[in-house]
Amino acid sequence: MTTVNLEDARRVIAAAEKKATEIGQPMNIAVVDSGGNLVAHVRQDGAWIGSVNISINKAWTSKAFDISTKDLGDNSQPTQQFFGIQNTNGGKVAIFAGGIPLVREGVVVGAVGVSGGSGEQDHSVAEAGAAAL
Repeated sequence: MTTVNLEDARRVIAAAEKKATEIGQPMNIAVVDSGGNLVAHVRQDGAWIGSVNISINKAWTSKAFDISTKDLGDNSQPTQQFFGIQNTNGGKVAIFAGGIPLVREGVVVGAVGVSGGSGEQDHSVAEAGAAAL
């Protein structure tokens, strides 16, 4: 399959929710398909409402560029190759940790985006979700 479906998204979200609960940080978790379209989103009880769109944008960004948003952020700093990329695509590009491509058989089939904690927390929750695919 070359994209994620709702069943895949639910599995990714369940694993990410488990990790978020383990670390005690409520999160927003979004999954997009291979076209960057939202498949599913969860806002855990107590997660910031301001992070809803951020999680969706992290997932979209990660799929749009087939890279983690952490790595994109590292490469978008002044003097780096992607400096200013966050100003493209109508400001939808997220350049901080929490977005990770979802890979099946070596092909990026979607992405997960997480927001609600520190960058390190967001990234670790996204990693847990991605590992469930």
